[in-house]
Amino acid sequence: MKKTGLIICLFLLIGCKSKTVNRSTEELKIKKIPEAEINSNQQNKAYSLGKRVLETCNTSKFKPFNETEVTKSVMENTTEERLTKTCLRFRQYYGSFIDLKLDGVYKTRQETIYRYHALYTKKVANKELRVFVNEDNLISAIKSMDWDEKFDAKLNN
Repeated sequence: MKKTGLIICLFLLIGCKSKTVNRSTEELKIKKIPEAEINSNQQNKAYSLGKRVLETCNTSKFKPFNETEVTKSVMENTTEERLTKTCLRFRQYYGSFIDLKLDGVYKTRQETIYRYHALYTKKVANKELRVFVNEDNLISAIKSMDWDEKFDAKLNN
């Protein structure tokens, strides 16, 4: 009886072998787009929507996104309540938002990433804003983080 149970367990272990995920290295590659190849319409969209989010901190008024601008998940996650909470902290530490300065545009297999240096009135402010645009030309993520001179390849985690 014990031998039968052991054999069944052994077959189960062999049968439950984990799958290997084949991911091409092409999917993981991130390349910087030369300035001449940047889509100006897409760049203007990324800039204006990123600026609209950060200007909310100055004006306390947010014009909600619509389905022609952003993905459903961005629309659901970018609420006035969440922005107000973030803006209170940003204004306290960094001062008023001034503008966005484009630092670079990067391309993955599925998204274009616009990396902006966010400028604030206080000199201690050293923030960046990344705006992710998907293949459908919709903003798929907006991410704020501390500025680092080196572009970090860990993008949207």
